Amino acid sequence: MTFLQDLDRYGPDSTIVVSPAEARAYCARLTRSHYENFSVVTWLTPREHRPAFESIYAFCRWSDDLGDEVGEPARSLELLAWWRESLSEMYRGHARHPVFQALAGTVARYAIPPEPFHDLISAFEQDQRHPEYATYAELLDYCTRSANPVGRLVLHVAGAFTPENAQLSDSTCTALQLANFWQDVARDLAIGRIYLPSEDRERFGCSEADLRGLVFTPAFAALMRFEVERTRALFAEGLPLVSRIKGPLAVDVDLFSRGGLAILDRIERAGYDVLSGRPALSRWTKIGLIARAVAGMAAERFRGAAPVPVAAEPGP
Repeated sequence: MTFLQDLDRYGPDSTIVVSPAEARAYCARLTRSHYENFSVVTWLTPREHRPAFESIYAFCRWSDDLGDEVGEPARSLELLAWWRESLSEMYRGHARHPVFQALAGTVARYAIPPEPFHDLISAFEQDQRHPEYATYAELLDYCTRSANPVGRLVLHVAGAFTPENAQLSDSTCTALQLANFWQDVARDLAIGRIYLPSEDRERFGCSEADLRGLVFTPAFAALMRFEVERTRALFAEGLPLVSRIKGPLAVDVDLFSRGGLAILDRIERAGYDVLSGRPALSRWTKIGLIARAVAGMAAERFRGAAPVPVAAEPGP
């Protein structure tokens, strides 16, 4: 079932009421059917936490699709306003949509405040109004709402939310968001968005005409090299978070960092040409990353020390 079909079924005019079990099953199906570089819920994720992550992912997926799949910015803003009000109603004890029925249990169990969810919606609203960014600072500000709230939600589920952990998580989540932007330059151009700051494009002499024409130039390669290295530094800032997460969830957190770094490696191996093809991780690369995350965490637990950074992506 496509998102637009789901929107017809469960949108603002829907009268369908599902049971809590049906709501959880819906979120689980949605999570399994969509994934970016890694599935949000893997076989490494503790079973007790899976429904929580599935409901959080379903919320993010619907929020994102309301912004990207409707096709009209004005209509997307109307639907996002409805989605925000549905979130507020859930916190008041009235959840109808299957995502909010499932999310209500997660919020209650882990005492999650509403702010991260509202911040995420505001980022998708911003996408409708601001398709380009003038400065890197503006892009980072966007990431504080488009990416960082997800990491904070994970910390709540993991029982590890502290101001220090949140700061480390913010670095990792911003880095993941930027890695995704650099991976998807061509895809974003196709929907009218440019996340490469104009100040950076001007600095490296990358013309807007070449960018919109998907013309790969030495200037564009230099620009992407600069953005990739800047993003690697953010991953390094967030690395200590892994050793601060207790239990098996630490492996999932480690895996997402490794996956983001592996995407940067792929961009570099492609000579920074993300215009003629989208760098992606192969199935075997993902398996290798999982194995390295598990092995690294086991060694870290054995030593009782923080994990030693290693190359993100295994060789052929």
